[in-house]
Amino acid sequence: MAMDSAAKQEVIAQYGRHEGDTGSPEVQIALLTARINGLADHFKANKKDFHSRTGLLKLVGHRRKMLNYLKSTDIQSYRALIEKLGLRK
Repeated sequence: MAMDSAAKQEVIAQYGRHEGDTGSPEVQIALLTARINGLADHFKANKKDFHSRTGLLKLVGHRRKMLNYLKSTDIQSYRALIEKLGLRK
């Protein structure tokens, strides 16, 4: 369920604006997406884990708020990020 340090650093390097960037909205959204995808795999094996499902819904809500912020501040970056992450169909 939890991301290891190497996977987190890889996501930060891929989506960061500069070296060591961990606070930009793009990086935070990418990290949340990675955690959400990890939990989605967890729920395939553990269908009755409702406590973790509550945490998943909180993560999805937090990601939604971050996406709304990015959309209101920088629409081009928002469009590029959702295309790169594959969030919209």
